[in-house]
Amino acid sequence: MASPSRRLQTKPVITCFKSVLLIYTFIFWITGVILLAVGIWGKYAMFLTLIFLVELVAAIVGFVFRHEIKNSFKNNYEKAVKQYNATGDYRSDAVDKIQSMLHCCGVTNYRDWKDTNYYSEKGFPESCCKLEDCSPQRDANKVNNEGCFIMVMTIIESEMGVIAGISFGVACFQLIGIFLAYCLSRAITNNQYEIV
Repeated sequence: MASPSRRLQTKPVITCFKSVLLIYTFIFWITGVILLAVGIWGKYAMFLTLIFLVELVAAIVGFVFRHEIKNSFKNNYEKAVKQYNATGDYRSDAVDKIQSMLHCCGVTNYRDWKDTNYYSEKGFPESCCKLEDCSPQRDANKVNNEGCFIMVMTIIESEMGVIAGISFGVACFQLIGIFLAYCLSRAITNNQYEIV
């Protein structure tokens, strides 16, 4: 069983995926009810098939370009660290949240901060501290040694099994929905000709 701090680190990621999945299924239920009222289940099956194919292409593209995504994240994080200031812009807030939640400092390690304007003026940010309520300034013994990029990638890769399982489950439900919508469309079409 994972330690409580490890579970707290992954809880926001899993909560985010749950929310996306809930919104996603809600949209398909609403669309299905609307199309049922209109009576065009054949078009709904085509719509679901189109959405399924778009998701499949997006998953394949994401898998193929996963290294570019990692490099893009690293470059953006390096830029956020270099442009860091304590005034509270969204990039600085993101850097602080990542460093405080994951107990890390810098991109590859704490030495990344030494190349920034913030370090030359004030030292390390407080989010790098090993302990609560410290002011590390330039004392490297008070800050976390490990870099944030490696920790973020480790967490993402460790959760890939959960993400793949959720994606597979959604895909199965979509395929079942496509099949049932097609069957309902065929049944409605066949009954229209028998009523005559």
